[in-house]
Amino acid sequence: MIRARLIYNPTSGREEVRRRLPAILQKLERGGIETSCHATEREGDAVQAASEAVERGFDLVIAAGGDGTLNEVVNGIARHDRRPALGILPLGTTNDFARAHGIPKRWDQACDLIVKRYTRPVDIGRADGKYFINIAGGGSLTQLSYEVPSKLKTMIGHLAYYIRGFEKIVSLRSFNMRIVAEGVGEFNDEYMLFLVANSNSVAGFEKLAPNASTGDGLFDVLLMRKCNLAEFIRIATLAMRGEHVNDSHITLFQTSKLEVLTDDGVQLNLDGEYGGDMAGSFSILQGHINIIVDEFGESSYHR
Repeated sequence: MIRARLIYNPTSGREEVRRRLPAILQKLERGGIETSCHATEREGDAVQAASEAVERGFDLVIAAGGDGTLNEVVNGIARHDRRPALGILPLGTTNDFARAHGIPKRWDQACDLIVKRYTRPVDIGRADGKYFINIAGGGSLTQLSYEVPSKLKTMIGHLAYYIRGFEKIVSLRSFNMRIVAEGVGEFNDEYMLFLVANSNSVAGFEKLAPNASTGDGLFDVLLMRKCNLAEFIRIATLAMRGEHVNDSHITLFQTSKLEVLTDDGVQLNLDGEYGGDMAGSFSILQGHINIIVDEFGESSYHR
């Protein structure tokens, strides 16, 4: 019997995990996974719960919720020398990492995937002692994910981000930043947006960093230089089709390590959560955590 610790956010998505919990546990138990639960109660709770699960010798840790819950669970696991496999039940609003890895959105199909327990190692990022598995970023729009109240996301889902986005778009500003990328060079300019992508799904956009992969040992870094509102809207439209990469305002490159310096008080976003002020180093830990995925790459997030 495999012993698993299910760490879930009862408010994620539209509280689906809370409603589905008995069925989830039954499905896992029938698949040979003896599962106990921990419901998060506050920010940082999942970090401690995941760390304790590692120390207690669980064979498997399962993160049930959105990208924020997944980020905390990764932070609890990544610091240990022995790291159990990580299963994902993507029951949040956006679920970028699950989307990038074809992990089904339907809870029952995601459970079936976990029962099969096929894993592969994935890269994770480290930013001044904190870890992220999907994206790090800075700029006005990257604050959306943690500025939208959880109750509003529970009620109306993705629409909450659009509403807040329309409010912020008229007050977009640029930041002076100096960026030194290993093997690439130095960049010093005014930027509207700074993204360090580990996967190709960012805020629901699958073509923003089209070549990003969690298995190549590299970050895909996207910089957007200062532009006016009309130019920003044009670039955002291009990004939806993956045609922004050749725009003169966009710089896109790959690196395994970079340093970022700014005095403009840019807030850092780590997997959709507030990560402090932007300044410091970003490095990649190749193949650091084993994630449960589909053996044949056939599972579809959209299915």
